[in-house]
Amino acid sequence: MNPVVHFEMPYQDKERVAKFYTEAFGWGTQQLGPEMGEYVTAATAETDENHMVKTPGTINGGFYAKNSDAPYPSVVISVDDVNAAMAKVVAAGGTVQGEPMPIPGIGLYVSFVDTEGNRASLLRATK
Repeated sequence: MNPVVHFEMPYQDKERVAKFYTEAFGWGTQQLGPEMGEYVTAATAETDENHMVKTPGTINGGFYAKNSDAPYPSVVISVDDVNAAMAKVVAAGGTVQGEPMPIPGIGLYVSFVDTEGNRASLLRATK
């Protein structure tokens, strides 16, 4: 079974979204630059030195600039092999969006769209 390990939600204003979740829920946020797509990380749970959550059942997440390809929240699913998971997505009727990309210190990531039009992603964590 492949668990959900991360959430992602779109934003229109990255400073505003970071401020909201920090003030409303006490989440730690970090605003990344253009080299990381203006992504905003969201720490909702304590992590270890490998950026993995310490408490089972908790996940962290992030925010990305809202766009027509990804206007809604999505989840990231942990897989052991990104290429094999991509093949399963396609075989099950989904569509993979682009090629896997490395996220420094995190792992290999690629998005897909399921049979219902929902965007989600696959992540092979760096060990």
